[in-house]
Amino acid sequence: MTSGRRTLVWFRGKDLRLSDHAPLTDALQDGELIPLFVLDPYFFAPARARELPHRMQFLLESLEALRSNIAHLGSELLLAAGKSVDVVPRLAERFRVTRVVAQRWSEPFGRERDRRITAALRVPFELFGGETLAAPETVRNGSGQPFSVFTPFARALRRDLPEVRVLPAPKRLPPLPPDVRFESAPMPTLSSLGIEANPKLQGGGERAARQRLKEFVAAAAEHYDARRDRMDLPGTSRLSADLKFGTLCVRTVWSAVSALQAEAPAAITTYTNELLWREFTHATLWDRPHLLERPFREDFEGFPWGFDEEGWHAWITGKTGYPVVDAAARQLMAEGFVHNRARMIAASFLTKHQLIHYRHGEAHYLKYLTDGDWAQNNAGWQWSAGCGTDAQPYFRVFNPTLQGEKFDPNGDYVRRWVPELAALPAKLIHRPHEAPAKALASAGVELGKTYPTPIVEHALARDRFLKVADSYLKAQPARPR
Repeated sequence: MTSGRRTLVWFRGKDLRLSDHAPLTDALQDGELIPLFVLDPYFFAPARARELPHRMQFLLESLEALRSNIAHLGSELLLAAGKSVDVVPRLAERFRVTRVVAQRWSEPFGRERDRRITAALRVPFELFGGETLAAPETVRNGSGQPFSVFTPFARALRRDLPEVRVLPAPKRLPPLPPDVRFESAPMPTLSSLGIEANPKLQGGGERAARQRLKEFVAAAAEHYDARRDRMDLPGTSRLSADLKFGTLCVRTVWSAVSALQAEAPAAITTYTNELLWREFTHATLWDRPHLLERPFREDFEGFPWGFDEEGWHAWITGKTGYPVVDAAARQLMAEGFVHNRARMIAASFLTKHQLIHYRHGEAHYLKYLTDGDWAQNNAGWQWSAGCGTDAQPYFRVFNPTLQGEKFDPNGDYVRRWVPELAALPAKLIHRPHEAPAKALASAGVELGKTYPTPIVEHALARDRFLKVADSYLKAQPARPR
């Protein structure tokens, strides 16, 4: 420990943990430390917070857990209200710190924030990894350029990834320096932000995250490759919100799951490929920050998307007449989560059956997903629309009925979220509009009353989209990717 050194450890919403926290671990080796969280109005102004109710609930639970854990280990998490670009330099000077440390963000607005703070600080500002396994700017192809396709990216990262080391959680933290006197801002509450609590959301906090990881490793991980697409089974890890808010570090997840590689090689390779896809989305956004505003494929600039208010309302409320699409819409609003297969089906339906711009769906999901991550959400929506990296070909249009029958074969996912169809037999539940009148009556279903008829017909909608896409894209000049 170096005498006279004092570090401001800035927790900032993607690192709400004490274990495997590189900035904190480094600060512990360097002398005194002051933990800080800034209640920036960019997220915490009530009007803004209400735009992301599920994420805010998870964030507040995780922040309270972090504050409690820091207190348990002997220190105090200071809460300061105000813009980070003003608060951090001001407190760094007031507390006479010798440096500020934090975990890096990949998003362009986070990088701009850090640039401004670096310029305003009179002491070093050191950013550490932890959001991703590899620094997003470091994975390059043979020409030194960013990858545009996932498979070679994943192959290169697997080949070059150093041994993943998980940093232990501290056993104690030093108390705040005696000259640091600061009255923390009050911890925001859902009530103070004007948000109604949702009891169906996953619980936040590091302990809950570690329990989810433990349960996944013990049970579902070895079957991941076989069950991950089944919407009716608990076959996924449900760690996406933990990775987004950093209640778990991705290194911790990678290490825990990789320990099972010899026991279930296919399942673990499939799961770690999903972690590598996450790496790919963050690296792609790092190198192409414009993707939050524009499509990856330049020939999709100006694509003639439409907007149908009635159709949009049917999609967001789960009343399209396609059971899996409707189940996904309702699960989002109820749980702040949507099964990944259901996300793909719903996104394909909105963009291709309804010809509505992917950015409408992207914004809706980002608002209500607890795991709403800018890089991941944008990449998923662009992939589904056919305009992203490694995109699903634009001419591939999911048939929501067949997708439901394949990945929800007994109809249990639909029964849970579309209960008005619950009494239909499995062979009819994904196609109520084709069910005999007797079967509908027996199940208490009145098409057009208790459940809507399809807002579009699949074959006609598919044909319409392909004609629009073919006509538009063939008229575009060839552009390098």
